[in-house]
Amino acid sequence: MDSEQLLVEIREANLTYLMLAQNMIRKDRAEALFRLGLSEEAADLLGMLSTAQLLKIASSNMLLCRFRVDDELVWSLLTNHNVKKVDNTTTTQLHASILMAGRYAESMATH
Repeated sequence: MDSEQLLVEIREANLTYLMLAQNMIRKDRAEALFRLGLSEEAADLLGMLSTAQLLKIASSNMLLCRFRVDDELVWSLLTNHNVKKVDNTTTTQLHASILMAGRYAESMATH
C-alpha cells in the first residue's frame, strides 16, 4: 500500500467513525459516551457538527479514533490469550468490558 492509498483509507475511516459517533450521540447520548469513551464536551461538539464540518474534519491525514485498550490484561481477555481461570468466551468478554468501563469512569472522574 502506497502512502496516498493509506491517506485515502485514513480519511474514509475518519468519516465512518465521525458519522457513527454522531449517530450514536443523537440516538442515545449516555450509551455513546460509554461506548465511544468520549467526554461530555466532545459529544456536544460532535453532536452539533454539520455534514460539511464532518467532511472537513474527516479529511485530516491523522486517524481520529484511537484504541482505548492499553493494557495486556484487557488485550488477553479480548483475544482469549493466556486466559487460565475462565474458559467461557462470553464471561471473558464481559470481564474485559467491565475493566474498560471502569477505566472510562476513572478517566471521566479526572476531567
